[in-house]
Amino acid sequence: MATYEEVKEVPNHPEVYLIDVRNNDEVTNTGSIPASIHIPLPELENVLTMSEGDFLTTFKRDKPSTDSVIIFSCMSGRRAQIATDLAHNHGFKK
Repeated sequence: MATYEEVKEVPNHPEVYLIDVRNNDEVTNTGSIPASIHIPLPELENVLTMSEGDFLTTFKRDKPSTDSVIIFSCMSGRRAQIATDLAHNHGFKK
């Protein structure tokens, strides 16, 4: 679980990935999280398995390695936990 201070520092740490797994309408209504990559939870598995080139083209950022620090965010934490479990199942360790 990341602290507010850790999330606030993400823009200063490009090696850390902050992935917002909220739905499109939630982001539209409440705004995006600075320095985050928006990937709705239903799309996450496809994104985790896409090629590095496709990830770079889509998100304008290198794809995280399996050793990269990834912080998942949502409204209440439930989807972030599901996203964390999904990433672990695909070999992402942090």
